Amino acid sequence: MAQIIDGKAVAQAVKENVARKVEQLQERGIRPCLAVIIIGDDPASRTYVNNKKKACEATGILSKEISLDKETTTEQLLNVINELNDDMSVHGILCQLPLPKQIDENKIIAAISPEKDVDAFHALNVGRLFQGVQNLQPCTPSGVIVLLDYYGLPIEGKNCVIIGRSNIVGKPMAMLLLQRNGTVTVAHSKTADLKAITGMADILISAVGKPGFVTADMVKEGAIVIDVGINRDEQGKLCGDVCFDEVEKKASFITPVPGGVGPMTVAMLMENTVRAARLQYQ
Repeated sequence: MAQIIDGKAVAQAVKENVARKVEQLQERGIRPCLAVIIIGDDPASRTYVNNKKKACEATGILSKEISLDKETTTEQLLNVINELNDDMSVHGILCQLPLPKQIDENKIIAAISPEKDVDAFHALNVGRLFQGVQNLQPCTPSGVIVLLDYYGLPIEGKNCVIIGRSNIVGKPMAMLLLQRNGTVTVAHSKTADLKAITGMADILISAVGKPGFVTADMVKEGAIVIDVGINRDEQGKLCGDVCFDEVEKKASFITPVPGGVGPMTVAMLMENTVRAARLQYQ
């Protein structure tokens, strides 16, 4: 049976460390501040934003919510972002995705100042990630690295397979694993003989967003399995991409859903906000 990777406990340790950094910054007269923009009333987005506000409270980061109508246009949102870019008291800006259909997501991501881009989606931060510059890094992939480190699980020389090639998880995850000398394969919907590829993985990371996609016959005996998926099953219950009950019997370590990667994403957002505040005052 696999050892469960406790994302809640690791996220708590990260947030405690962030709180200490916030105290140090406050001694220098700097209060890190995160501005979160939410458009419309999507229940999932509201839950995410509330979780971020709670994490800010727990770490001493000032949180500023800008709630906009679901009819907001691209131009109106760009005006809000420009104001926040110019506001020296705001160190991190996050626009809760997905955005309503009428808003051009690419324009919005490009408009956020790279120094305040705590999601690390801006092209400049993506480029820095590819160059191996330790600047602001995408929250979910960097959270996965922290989980592996916390449990003393080596990446160097290991076969690492990522299922999913999104800009938010799959691609940056590949870069972070490469920086740690992992041998990385990115599999996706057009990959031939997926089972043969996942079956060679020492570290298997699934980020496809399909409930029960990863089954035991896709997993090598003793593999480390990281489930990034957040889905709802037919009963409406929260679940990941991995068939947890069957894969747990084969893996050496496994993340649950909920309580695995999810809490790490929010914790790393707090880490990025403090890092952004430090960078802006250097």
